[in-house]
Parts: sequence; structure tokens; C-alpha cells
Amino acid sequence: MKTMGKDIYRYAVATRLAHWLWVLAFAVLVSTGLQIFMAAPYLDASDQSNPARRVLSIQSPSDGVGTTTVLGHTFVTTGWLGWTDDGMGGRSARAFPGWITIPAYQDLADGRRWHLFFAWALVIGWFTWLISSAIKGNLQEMVLRPRDVPKLWPMQAYYLRLRKEPPPHGTYNPLQKAAYTSVAFLLFPLVILTGLTLSPGIDASFGWLTWLFGGRQFARLWHFVAMGGLIGFCVVHTFQVATQGIVQQMRSMITGNYRLRDHEGVGP
Repeated sequence: MKTMGKDIYRYAVATRLAHWLWVLAFAVLVSTGLQIFMAAPYLDASDQSNPARRVLSIQSPSDGVGTTTVLGHTFVTTGWLGWTDDGMGGRSARAFPGWITIPAYQDLADGRRWHLFFAWALVIGWFTWLISSAIKGNLQEMVLRPRDVPKLWPMQAYYLRLRKEPPPHGTYNPLQKAAYTSVAFLLFPLVILTGLTLSPGIDASFGWLTWLFGGRQFARLWHFVAMGGLIGFCVVHTFQVATQGIVQQMRSMITGNYRLRDHEGVGP
């Protein structure tokens, strides 16, 4: 049965508000997170600071030269990382350029305040989305199920223009389900828990949480990795929106209404 042209109410008000709250909060969290990272621009796979187990470091070993070391391999990154824009019209030894951090100038205290505020905004948005989706019955449609796994590659092939039509699916295609499942039930909880672990107050009161992640330095590493995964999701998500009718996709996330195409259904 053809469903082309049929409008459905796809996104509830709470879901749309949570989505745009995430967009704002996530952008600020990445920017302030980089500001905080500059106070100790390295990551160690250890329970404490240990140069022998350093995974990543960004530094300026000499004036005017910035370097980035990844798993023991060092690259000159002057102008991008290590020695770059200081946010005040000049250049200095700092891990990230001023245009990407909040504040633009180096200020750990303000970076932490902004980060904490928008971290709670993100958590509230996440819980709002979970509760709203569960009440509306949308949550079960967004979870990846075993029957969706064989459709993952055909769906990816469709995005890559290797096949003309996507595999039949419900409201959300299998790649969207995989992404939403990973983000909602893996990456978001990991970012939240590791972020709490890095709080001195939480560390003092709930030491078992620090132990669970292998120590504060390991928690810092996992926090960075999880945030990288969320950034990757945002890039892929933006790509999918751009290639699958950006006008309609934006319309649905603003008004809630979505126009089905002939290969789309209304359920899982």
C-alpha cells in the first residue's frame, strides 16, 4: 500500500524541545570541555597521572611550536593544537584555539561553571526525552532489535547511493535505531557517570564510582572517548538529515509533522 504524501505527527512537543535543548547544551559542553581539558591537556590509561601510559597529549615544547602526541607518535600541529589562537588577538601555548572554547581566553573556573550548568541541562533533556518517548510509545520503535540487524548494511548502502531503495522499515530505519540505541543507552549514561566521577564532591562521597571506572584518569579518558562518540553521532546524524530531505526533516523537528514516503511505515 502506498503511503506517499501521508502526514503523521512524528515528534511530540517535549521531544522537540529536548532535541533543541540538546543541540545547544551539546555545543556548549564540547566547547567548555575543551576549555577544561586545557588545564591538563593529556589523557592517561591509568588510575593516576602516568606519562608512561599516556594516550594523548597536546603541548608546546618550545615557543611557537605546537605538538600533538597520540599513542607515542608525535605530530607538529602549530596553529591548530598546542600553539594557537589565544582568544585575545594573539597566539600562545594552549591546547585549543580560542574560537572553539568557551570562554575564548583561557579561564578554567568559568569553563567549569558553564560546563556544569549545561551538563545538567543535557541530563534534564535526556530524561525528558526518555519519559516523553516512553509515554508516547515511541521509545520501543527507536530501539534496535535482532530483526533489524540484517537491514543495517542495506540501509547504509542506500545512504551511500549504492542501492536505489532502502529496506522496508517503520517510523525509524535500522541505522537510526542503532544510533539512538547507542546514544540513549550507552554513550549518554557513560558521559554522565564519568562526568560525575570527575567531580571532587562525587568522588569523595561515592568512591566506588571512581573505582568502577578504574580511577579518575581512566574516568577522564572514558569521558573523552564517550564525548567523541557523541560528536561522531552528530556528524552522521547531520549527514543523514542532509541527504534524506533536509527541508522535511527540519520541518518535522520544528512542527512535529512528517510526510511518509512509499517505503516507510508508521510502526516498528
